[in-house]
Amino acid sequence: MVEPNADEALRARGTMVGLVFGSMAAQVVAAAARLGLADLIGDGERTSAALARELDAHEQATLRLLRAMAALDLLTEREPGVFALTPAGALLRTDRPDSVDSFVRMFTDPAMLRAWEHLDHSVRTGRTAFDEVFGKDFFAHLKDDPELSARFNASMSQGTRLTAAALPGHYDFGRFRTVVDVGGGDGTLLAAILDAHPSLRGVLFDSPEGLAQAGKTLRDRGVAERCTLETGDFFAAVPPGGDLYLLKSVIHDWDEERAATILRHCREVIPDEGRLLIVEPVMPPVVDPSAPGLMYLSDLNMLVNVGGRERTRTDFATLCERAGFTLTEATPLPPQNAFHLIEAAPA
Repeated sequence: MVEPNADEALRARGTMVGLVFGSMAAQVVAAAARLGLADLIGDGERTSAALARELDAHEQATLRLLRAMAALDLLTEREPGVFALTPAGALLRTDRPDSVDSFVRMFTDPAMLRAWEHLDHSVRTGRTAFDEVFGKDFFAHLKDDPELSARFNASMSQGTRLTAAALPGHYDFGRFRTVVDVGGGDGTLLAAILDAHPSLRGVLFDSPEGLAQAGKTLRDRGVAERCTLETGDFFAAVPPGGDLYLLKSVIHDWDEERAATILRHCREVIPDEGRLLIVEPVMPPVVDPSAPGLMYLSDLNMLVNVGGRERTRTDFATLCERAGFTLTEATPLPPQNAFHLIEAAPA
């Protein structure tokens, strides 16, 4: 074994310490979101003392939290005890169209984090830790907790906005008549597609809980008259009548058998000239150490919380073939997106 030199050893130690403290940094962001600090600071600057008074919080503890946020590039301390938002911190404001407040609250919620404490158990067994911790699967848990379900829907909407801004201009939707968005949640993505393609009609298909906020989303975008809402279970069937079936961030929630079941139900109703469009990350065949690690953390999140997985292009091709499709292309969305467009045609 070759011993690292002093500089390499220090860098390695710094990497390890940074990773171990990462969960603490996430809790700083979570606390900031729960306290509403970004909304209170707004466009200007605020003193820690004034913020503490407004929050009815401990003054010194508030200052310490604000300074930790500044160290994490969420705030800047312009002079001792005076803080303003950075561009990253401003994303926690709830009055911004690109807010990530709900996304932060959902992914730092105890319901999302408790199963991670049992990652080693999932690695040893291959089983989803969430089911064993809570006694039910993740989506059944959401169904039984309307407040958490609404937060999940809002977080998915916030997480979809970048994709919704990019997708309509990066795929030829004009050759289709009706797009069926399977598991489309509140309709953020479908609304953007319909808005950009006035000749297209849509069907938004999800559970009653998933569609709870969909009507407002579609009305706000001015496309409600061209979109039908249908509730159901994609493990039982999907609505007929479309020539493009869209699934964003659906297939990665499920194992191979259940993912194939969803795709088979799409195959049963899609015409021969129709297309399947899956919008998900595509993992490279070999890890690129210079690329962001979020995709691999998402893969483990699927393991511990919902029982699904992220997939490579080969994995998607095999899955599509199993369900009666042939993968025709897998192209990345613009660089700020983690997603690919995976198109498949009926075999």
